[in-house]
Amino acid sequence: MKIEDIIKTEVELPIAKKAIINLFYTENWIMEKINIELKAYDISIQQFNVLRILKGQKEKPANLSTIQERMVTKMSNTTRLVDKLITKGYVKRVICKSNRRKVEITITQQGKIFLDEVSPIMTNFENRVTSNLSKEDLTHLNELLNKLRS
Repeated sequence: MKIEDIIKTEVELPIAKKAIINLFYTENWIMEKINIELKAYDISIQQFNVLRILKGQKEKPANLSTIQERMVTKMSNTTRLVDKLITKGYVKRVICKSNRRKVEITITQQGKIFLDEVSPIMTNFENRVTSNLSKEDLTHLNELLNKLRS
């Protein structure tokens, strides 16, 4: 469906405006679908992203700024995200004895088990959402998005 039909306009949109509106609409559409997928697991996409970042550390602790730098969605509430994951038992925070300002965050075994359960579900979701696009389409889309940001 064309974006003009979705937003119910008969006005011919300038091509740049049309692209931006299409990007915003598509981002919201995807986020809504991701939230529906993750709701059953009582976790947000941001929390899920933090867990993937920590698992990618390969047992090496991360600090809040490392997590923040690697987040797809940059936000200032990384501390709150980590606190929620601690409450769920998925991560742990250790304050360095020699430098009390240094906080090290690692994924727990429970967090790894959770990721092992939910990651295949998210991969399946990603494949379903992009199923209308060929591998070449996806490659081209990624190239265009990278070009847009450069």
